[in-house]
Amino acid sequence: MASATFERSIVAHHPPQSVWETLTDVALVASWVPIVEEFQEIERLSHYSAVLRDQVGPFRLRADLDVRLPEVLSLERVRLTASGEDRQVGSRISVDVTLAIEEREPGSTTITVVGSYEVTGRIATLGTGTIRRKADKLIEQFFASAEKVLVS
Repeated sequence: MASATFERSIVAHHPPQSVWETLTDVALVASWVPIVEEFQEIERLSHYSAVLRDQVGPFRLRADLDVRLPEVLSLERVRLTASGEDRQVGSRISVDVTLAIEEREPGSTTITVVGSYEVTGRIATLGTGTIRRKADKLIEQFFASAEKVLVS
């Protein structure tokens, strides 16, 4: 099993209402993770599905994800959980992320992202270091995309 936690904040040059509208556009936020495809809304701000597709070492991963938003507190935070399994590769992935917003000053908002992930099965046999490097790269890509939308 490979798992880790992460935390990072960015400052958006937009008021909380604008940031909230962006963060609750779940399809947009999902597009900030380049390995997420076929994103579909089942129930707004509650339930979604997606496909996670990636190459990890010698494995081609394709996991159907069940994406839930178990906590949505208007203008405060959104918690997202996603889990899925690639039966051919024999691996399971789960992610738990909270995006919290706080007004810094008029027209400026801090977004704090706290999360964790866990990978089990054959992909985890590649080792924690390999998984962590891959996850760190995805997290960096997520934040680069978020900053393009929220900081500009």
